[in-house]
Amino acid sequence: MKPTGTDPRILSLAAEVAKSPEQNVPVILLKLKEIINNTPLGSSELKKVKQDIYCYDLIQYCLLVLSQDCSRIQGGWATISQLTQILSHCCVGLEPGEDGEEFYKELLPSAAENFLVLGRRLQTCFINATKGEEKDKLLHFFQIVTDSLFWLLGGHIQLIQNVLQSDHFLHLLQTDSVQIGATVMTLLQNILQINSGDLLKVEAKTLHSILDEILFKLLSTPSPVIRSTATKLLLVLAESHQEILILLRLSACYKGLRSLLNKQESLTEFSRELRQLVDLLTPKIYQEEEQKLHKAACLIQAYWKGFQTRKRLKKLPSAVIALQRSFRSKRAKTLLELNRKKEEEDLRLRLQLQRQRAMRLSRESRLSMLEMIHPGQVEKYNREIEEKSALTIQKHWRGYRERKNFRQQRSSLTEYKAAVTLQRAVLTFLAKCRKKKKLFAPWHGLEELTDTRRAELKQQVDDYVKRRSGSQMSDVASRELHAQAQERLQHYFMGRAIEERAEQHREALMAQINTNIEQLIKAPSLKEAEEKEPENFLSRSRPVAAKAKQAHLTTLKHIQAPWWKKLGEEPGDEIDVPKDELSIELGTLFIGGIKPP
Repeated sequence: MKPTGTDPRILSLAAEVAKSPEQNVPVILLKLKEIINNTPLGSSELKKVKQDIYCYDLIQYCLLVLSQDCSRIQGGWATISQLTQILSHCCVGLEPGEDGEEFYKELLPSAAENFLVLGRRLQTCFINATKGEEKDKLLHFFQIVTDSLFWLLGGHIQLIQNVLQSDHFLHLLQTDSVQIGATVMTLLQNILQINSGDLLKVEAKTLHSILDEILFKLLSTPSPVIRSTATKLLLVLAESHQEILILLRLSACYKGLRSLLNKQESLTEFSRELRQLVDLLTPKIYQEEEQKLHKAACLIQAYWKGFQTRKRLKKLPSAVIALQRSFRSKRAKTLLELNRKKEEEDLRLRLQLQRQRAMRLSRESRLSMLEMIHPGQVEKYNREIEEKSALTIQKHWRGYRERKNFRQQRSSLTEYKAAVTLQRAVLTFLAKCRKKKKLFAPWHGLEELTDTRRAELKQQVDDYVKRRSGSQMSDVASRELHAQAQERLQHYFMGRAIEERAEQHREALMAQINTNIEQLIKAPSLKEAEEKEPENFLSRSRPVAAKAKQAHLTTLKHIQAPWWKKLGEEPGDEIDVPKDELSIELGTLFIGGIKPP
């Protein structure tokens, strides 16, 4: 039943929440903070405002928002932290009235559990964060959430037992982070100051887990802040609860605790609290005897530790170097992995934004075109768009189907190519055999000429001699002409040798220029160049080496070829191997007689 005389601000806010989309609800709920802050503390008006907020389900909306993913909420952790403050302030001092059972048994435990879940999420984000500013912000939000939880527990102390028994709280307490650990330890100390008796009401397993974690932080954590907080917390527990003191003294799980605390005493800055804790754990009867044993043990340990330290110092440099190398390599791998994941996530988001932007532009252009089209032509335009879309879908489907058929027919295509190669080799072999048969066929002689044919041939010869009768030349003129011909011939051969040498020199220069151009085109940039790259521009014998290696690989390729490719080949036949099958390391250089690709 809705209350009468409801604050109009709450009514308008509830109506706005009901009408707004889901993504805008968290930002709207932040207006509750202004309403609560503007109401005097401890007044009846504030109680009425909280009852109205609860009756119009705004607290339930806050709980639903806190259970959602932070990345989907506008404002992120800043909005979440403010909503935790609003929820805790609304629940403390609230009198639900008729719905008291639902409020105390369902809503309040759910709110405390949500606060712990948010703390674990912030703990994970804080550990994974790499930047200092981001860590500071996350730590601030974590402190806000813990303060909100403490405020809620201060107003409803019956929730303390639920929080202490929660697995989320134990996970928060077991963190390795100094800042998070100090905050959680301070929260636990404040909770026990409110009502420390609830700690004895939890299960024995949970109590042992909490004590084990506090002792572990005291004995193993190098941070003085956490160790000081753990010492004060244990001192409070031992002084206020005799059961916990007896457990720490007599339980087999904590055997040797006093000796460990005595070792820690001289190395800490909070010796007073630690000394008090040791005195509580040590019966007075054994104090003098333990002091003598302690001095003797310290003397023996001093000698032994001195020996071990001197021995360890000799091996320390190599161990430190190995440890630093391992740590740096692990840190570099971790940073590379984080950068790779971040780049992949950024690329995915950019691609998603590009697709959304392209779709939006396409729809806007389509709408603008529809505005330009006459209303009578809209149906025709839509039909054309549908036909184009159908053609695009058919094109992609046919391409997929043909690629699938090609993959299925690949084996038969390979067999067909092998058969064609065999047939070509056999046909070449048969053609060579026929050629040999024609060359070595027996001589059948010439056909005999008849008298008539002899007379015709003789007449043709006489006519040719008459038409091309040479001019008469004396012996002296013939010798002079012969001498001139010999002189010109000698001059021609001498000039030809010079031209051949010039042509060879010109070809060598062209080959050198082509090689240099090819190297410069395929050379890497100055940023990517290595130390061995300049050697490619200094050597002039690499083309020769490349040609020799090509000839060598050609011979090897021919030797490794199957027998059916060599059918009909003679020893003197030229070997022809495709150039794309050769693997030459110096393929970037120019080879004489071959045009570079």
